[in-house]
Amino acid sequence: MKPLPQEPARAGNDDYNAIAAAVIHQTERLILGKAHQIKLAFACLLARGHLLIEDLPGMGKTTLAHGLARTLGLSFRRIQLTSDLLPADLLGVSIYQTDTRDFRFHPGPVFTQLLLADELNRATPKTQGALLEAMEERQVTSDGITHLLPEPFFVIATQNPRHQVGTYPLPESQLDRFLMRIDMGYPDRVAERELLKGRDRRELLAEIQPVLDHARLVALQRKVSGVHAADALLDYIQDLIAASRRSPRFTHGLSPRAGLALLSAARAWAFLAGRNMVLPEDVQAVAPGVMAHRLPAAEGRTSSGVLVAELLQSVPIP
Repeated sequence: MKPLPQEPARAGNDDYNAIAAAVIHQTERLILGKAHQIKLAFACLLARGHLLIEDLPGMGKTTLAHGLARTLGLSFRRIQLTSDLLPADLLGVSIYQTDTRDFRFHPGPVFTQLLLADELNRATPKTQGALLEAMEERQVTSDGITHLLPEPFFVIATQNPRHQVGTYPLPESQLDRFLMRIDMGYPDRVAERELLKGRDRRELLAEIQPVLDHARLVALQRKVSGVHAADALLDYIQDLIAASRRSPRFTHGLSPRAGLALLSAARAWAFLAGRNMVLPEDVQAVAPGVMAHRLPAAEGRTSSGVLVAELLQSVPIP
């Protein structure tokens, strides 16, 4: 891999694209047969969003989060969310110090660069809301004092399927705080055979070396925000938004914030493809992950993912 120069803000596109490709390639060593999901997760991070993964236990969600943290050189914390977890267990608490006779804030696990919030929908709505406020504001307030979260700050939350016992479904307003929602899915036969014959994923995690540090990651994020989107591309995004609002198959259409999320994710996808300009296929690639959890199906039976695919087919490409 071609090394980055000392000042990443002045690096050329080839340098940035090489480092992005190295991140994806190294993570694929851990998560076999899931190149598309890995690329979506990295695009979500580059777009400064947060990621929600909904799937069955044992599908590689934790390994994906830990692998990205190791590859990107980010501090990593994992918290298992349960029904008895309090917001203070997540955010931190002020404890009275007898020697100084004042309160000192003790940061919770949210003070990290990559946080894995495992089984988010098993936490109570109050704890869910505390985490999602930190995601939105990127800060925590305790006793009137604001504590900034690290930069970058990326949350990967996992969610069990809603039919499982002991879950508190996330309301639409909280789902909207996640830039993307994806699922891992079962591996194909070839990837699963390699997984069965290969080494334990925890052993491979221990061998992962960082490809870049957090300063260079922030530089990548800045580069992504500058990827060009032409007026015709913006017309296409607005056409998709308008079509979602007209469709009787959804309870409501996409919000302006959803449109911004779609554009940000498409910019990141274009960057990972080595381009400085967003194309309609970039929008189509990220649209299911960005749109499906924001568009509840009116019928209640057909999945939102299927309806989003139909929506993409119904809107002509400029």
